[in-house]
Amino acid sequence: MTMNLAQILIHKGLVKPEDLDEAAELRKLENLRLEVALVRLGLLKEDMLLKIISEEFHIPRVDVTSAEVDAEVIRLLPRKLVYRKNLLPLSRENGKLRIATNDPFDLYAFDEVRLLTGLEVAPVLAGEEDIRKVIRAHYGVGGDTIDEMMSTDDLSVVGDASEQAENILEMAQEASVIRLVNEIFVEALNERATDIHIEPYEKDLVIRYRIDGILQNAAVPPQIRHFQAAIISRIKIMAHLNIAEKRLPQDGRININLAGRQVDVRVSVIPMLFGEGIVMRLLNKSSVMYSLPQLGMAQDTFAVFQGLITRPHGIILVTGPTGSGKTTTLYAALSAIISSEIKVLTVEDPVEYHLQGVNQIQVQEKIGLNFARGLRHILRHDPDVVMIGEIRDVETAEAAIQAALTGHLVFSTLHTNDACSAATRLLDMGIEPFLVSSTMEAAMAQRLVRRICPECAEEYQPDLDLLPPDLKLESGQMLRRGVGCKKCRNTGFYGRTGLFELMITTEAIRERIMDRCSAGDITAAARAGGLKALREDGWDKVRAGITTPDEVARATKA
Repeated sequence: MTMNLAQILIHKGLVKPEDLDEAAELRKLENLRLEVALVRLGLLKEDMLLKIISEEFHIPRVDVTSAEVDAEVIRLLPRKLVYRKNLLPLSRENGKLRIATNDPFDLYAFDEVRLLTGLEVAPVLAGEEDIRKVIRAHYGVGGDTIDEMMSTDDLSVVGDASEQAENILEMAQEASVIRLVNEIFVEALNERATDIHIEPYEKDLVIRYRIDGILQNAAVPPQIRHFQAAIISRIKIMAHLNIAEKRLPQDGRININLAGRQVDVRVSVIPMLFGEGIVMRLLNKSSVMYSLPQLGMAQDTFAVFQGLITRPHGIILVTGPTGSGKTTTLYAALSAIISSEIKVLTVEDPVEYHLQGVNQIQVQEKIGLNFARGLRHILRHDPDVVMIGEIRDVETAEAAIQAALTGHLVFSTLHTNDACSAATRLLDMGIEPFLVSSTMEAAMAQRLVRRICPECAEEYQPDLDLLPPDLKLESGQMLRRGVGCKKCRNTGFYGRTGLFELMITTEAIRERIMDRCSAGDITAAARAGGLKALREDGWDKVRAGITTPDEVARATKA
């Protein structure tokens, strides 16, 4: 970095002289340019730095996330150089190669480009992370690592037909394979993925991330299929699974620390037609938990639910399919009532987050510690509030009801499609009607829908003929949608919110439970008492501009 630029930054009041001294230390340690060190230390915003460089040195800026990238031009540079120097070739014209960079002063990199291509370099400025994202989109996650693996003489590519356990074990422990698997984890976490799917096909290895509840393909180099066995074996080693066993399903867990983030990974391996498929659920223990007000409940539902969770005893159930946010809601409820005056105990599988002030127990089926057994024992620890991760069987249901009858407030989850089916589900398990009616205080069904991205949201006039008939709008009412931007990966959505259906167990509902009425009859009684259905809560959020009609229609039934 020239003193001219340093003086400009000081003159404009963007940095102080002592900031330069601090950055100089990092520059020596990590061999960085001074201005990059300033940005890394948080002493200067990258966007402001690029603006000053653009103005003072007359280098144009470009938004690479929306810029067109010439497919032929991008192949002019080797992956290794692109990743190492964070250079993105955009276009070629009149003997010049237009390249996006966050460091226009790296003349050695430009000399390397000239030698490789025979073209002059015309640099344009873009943000470091923006360039990285576009590079990954075009070259694939781990593109430089795979190039290195393909060119390594002593690293053989082993096919399924001839692979030997010892060869695969040796290959899975290669530094390059370890780095590639780590890059997959880092990419998934940076994209806010909750699951990683690794799917083998005849001629491809597909990696997909579940982001905001929807699976999206990860960009990977086609050569990754050659390392399918090594990647899968590496993950199995991390999860302490048998890498030689390829005929039976296996389950395991990995605890990893990525860039200061503690992540618990649940691993499921299943043999498929063209190799073993892996699904990994990522539980980021370092992420901030939601509080009750952040879940997205309507004001009236929130007020009622707040009152429910402070009752002295009874069972409160949260229902919905896998991945609908039930555990998040229970954690938020517990966080709202934790105090030094009550004791809270949980039995979970797995313990997804550590709650300060809560005694949490991890289910361990292998040694016989299941939900029911754990619950029976924790009642001897004098709890006021108990949370059971899931009521899976009649044994757990009976233990939960017994806990409620003995003066405890019990939270748990059930897999039912709506709130009113919770009671009939317990009856179907074999629980006596009088026990269900006397202990179940409420059941709340929920779903998750994607939020419209705030960065690219726009209002539009909907075509009423294309909307679901039960979505009622006022004449001329506008709705919102996301048009797509770099923040939301051009999906138009960023983050999720809940849809909620809260059924309070009124006297009318207790009578129907005692009579073993159907879920439909219980729903009718609940509707007469003011129950708002999941779909209706969804339409309220559509009218409020939080989500879209398609999202609500996807998550609920008419």
